[in-house]
Amino acid sequence: MRHARIPLALAALTLLAPACTPETDIISTPVPVLQQVVDSAPYVCTLIPERAFRLVSGVTGSLVEKNDGNERNGDCRVPAATSQTLEVWWMQEGPGMSREHLDFLMDDRRKVYGRHDGVVLPTDLGDGMAVYLPNPPLTDQPYQVSAKFRCGSKERLIDIYLPQVAEGRDAIKDMTELMRIAQKRYGEVYNCSLHT
Repeated sequence: MRHARIPLALAALTLLAPACTPETDIISTPVPVLQQVVDSAPYVCTLIPERAFRLVSGVTGSLVEKNDGNERNGDCRVPAATSQTLEVWWMQEGPGMSREHLDFLMDDRRKVYGRHDGVVLPTDLGDGMAVYLPNPPLTDQPYQVSAKFRCGSKERLIDIYLPQVAEGRDAIKDMTELMRIAQKRYGEVYNCSLHT
């Protein structure tokens, strides 16, 4: 009886041996290094580098801006055939826009973003958050970042909305960098020094 078990044990080992043998033809694929979001001309909606916007969103078609407003308050939209591809809003403390109202607007955004696991922006960008909203109210742009910051002697608020982020990109990190560039560019365009 003992001799009968040995051939069975050898047969089992023979079957398992190939499963434990390392494969020599398996090649590991390195994780691709993502291109960084950087500031460079030309700009879309005055504040967003076109190249960075295309990198983050994956949008490849032509871009046509529709601007409305002035230095104090305004918006810029880049429509696609069926929806918006980019929307940028800016507001400044001043006539018709009190600091308290800017605080109210940022508080409202913080509440909405917070309910959807929004991420607080680094303190050097002021008071702000970035978020993915699965069902954004009144828009088809679920990727949103908003920040209230000081430029010169006035409080400012910038909102950036995107309909999509390219596959494999870190949406929160990319939106944070877009906000960083937008604030810097805002200071250059409107001749004010950034403060947090």
